[in-house]
Amino acid sequence: MSAHVEAHANDDHGHHHKETFVTKYIFSQDHKMIAKQYLITGTIMGVVGVMMSLMMRMQIAWPEQPNVIFQALLGKWAPEGVMDADIYLALVTIHGTIMVFFVLTAGLSGTFSNLLIPLQIGARDMASGFLNMISYWLFFISSVIMVLSFFVEAGPAAAGWTIYPPLSALPMAQGGSGAGMTMWLASMAIFIASSLLGSLNYIVTVINLRTKGMSMTRLPLTIWAFFVTAIIGVISFPVLLSAALLLIMDRSFGTSFFLSDIFIQGDVLHYQGGSPVLFEHLFWFLGHPEVYIVLLPALGITSEIIATNSRKPIFGYRAMIASILAIAFLSTIVWGHHMFISGMNPFLGSVFTFTTLLIAIPSAVKAFNYITTLWKGNLQMNPAMLFSIGLVSTFITGGLTGIILGDSALDINVHDTYFVVAHFHLVMGISALYGMFAGIYHWFPKMFGRMLNKNLGYVHFWVTAVCAYGVFFPMHFIGMAGLPRRYYTNSNFPLFDDLQDVNVVITIFALIGGAFQIVFLYNFFSSIFFGKKAVQNPWRSNTLEWTTPVEHIHGNWPGEIPHVHRWAYDYSKPGHDEDFVSQIVPLKEGEEELQH
Repeated sequence: MSAHVEAHANDDHGHHHKETFVTKYIFSQDHKMIAKQYLITGTIMGVVGVMMSLMMRMQIAWPEQPNVIFQALLGKWAPEGVMDADIYLALVTIHGTIMVFFVLTAGLSGTFSNLLIPLQIGARDMASGFLNMISYWLFFISSVIMVLSFFVEAGPAAAGWTIYPPLSALPMAQGGSGAGMTMWLASMAIFIASSLLGSLNYIVTVINLRTKGMSMTRLPLTIWAFFVTAIIGVISFPVLLSAALLLIMDRSFGTSFFLSDIFIQGDVLHYQGGSPVLFEHLFWFLGHPEVYIVLLPALGITSEIIATNSRKPIFGYRAMIASILAIAFLSTIVWGHHMFISGMNPFLGSVFTFTTLLIAIPSAVKAFNYITTLWKGNLQMNPAMLFSIGLVSTFITGGLTGIILGDSALDINVHDTYFVVAHFHLVMGISALYGMFAGIYHWFPKMFGRMLNKNLGYVHFWVTAVCAYGVFFPMHFIGMAGLPRRYYTNSNFPLFDDLQDVNVVITIFALIGGAFQIVFLYNFFSSIFFGKKAVQNPWRSNTLEWTTPVEHIHGNWPGEIPHVHRWAYDYSKPGHDEDFVSQIVPLKEGEEELQH
């Protein structure tokens, strides 16, 4: 392998020919440009997803009241400004799909895996630039199809983001079960193909293209996180693809994989022998690893940023790697906790309860290691660091409620209430978004050669942090009070009248938090063109990406790729003049290499 790495190190892929606008910015095979494409596409999809969530919140807070925003954005789905009941479930469906898959999976993983894997392992580019380009364009096409489904006459998919049959399997079930659902399935099939191509590329690159001296135990934790995330994706995404293909066959070719004994308006349909619960098993076999496909990259980014801005070695490097591997393994054997109320055998429920509670151990290892790294560190409180600490906070608070939902006896009482919404938005949605924001603030100088405005970053963090808890913390209580999720109005149930004021407060926090994301968008897009020019290593960081020139060049390094002599976390090491020692600095005579 070393000979292969040497040959690779001196190969610049022959990228000296003149590039056109199309080959540089559109059909680029350069991992740095593809990372930007993922980031900007994911950001646009994020804006769409957040706007949907704000419309849902306004509907729940002020049901059946005319709203000019509904009239402007929803057209025929909001006659005289009053939201139609059918479109509410469609908003839930497309919002969940966009945020989970298109923003937090592709936007987060696609951006930072592409940007950092070659730069941090010392590679000229990804193993296959062409496959990388195809991966992005499949993601882009799937995004376009998902958004276009909103313009289908009968409406977009409306079976919840989990698209359970029979609503999703019978085109005649409701408006959102028709062409909109077909587009949802087509979009997801293309998205899964994109994700698999990307994941295979990341795995091969990490295994084969590390520079000389970059052993697996010298890799930054970011790379470990991206590497293991890609492996989880390769194992679990094909299962969702099989579920989608079987669902397409049920919808279009008369099979009954997920349908049995269906009556519509008294008429017996010809389906028999299928099981909708089978679909749940297939969906959640991806659905739960998906939580960690979203979370692990954010946790890896946080490890890097907390160590850099604490000016301390990351605490328990090997324990952190072990926890990533343990989370990856356990995440594939806990999916049944989403199905405790599906009539599951109680013994099987107890098995899934056990494996679910077990995953708290490696998660706790990560949380304690972050806190110990911060302890007595020389903390640099820039926006990236604040978002990383915010992630640790939401990861802990959201994770604690997971213990309740992981226990079958307790889960049955709060399943399908707002308690579940609060839990997974905190532990997965907000935590992963914080990781994404932290990564953008930290690596923006590497991506665009300019700095983001730090003061706008502080405003963005504090308003977002307060509003995130303002939205999701009260949801735990209305969930315990029994308020069901996905209902477009609760005004028909006098039992829930007392909770309406809480819903109004939640919605006000959501509207303020959503509006202040404009501060981030302004900061992001204006800094690309007018931000202060970045120096080569603005955060005085150890990892290899900060040894490349500020100006992007093909092959990343001019001349030979630097060799690695130490791990990535030699901060404040005795015997050195600076409080950081780059990985490319050889060990002094008698100096020991640290690896906690």
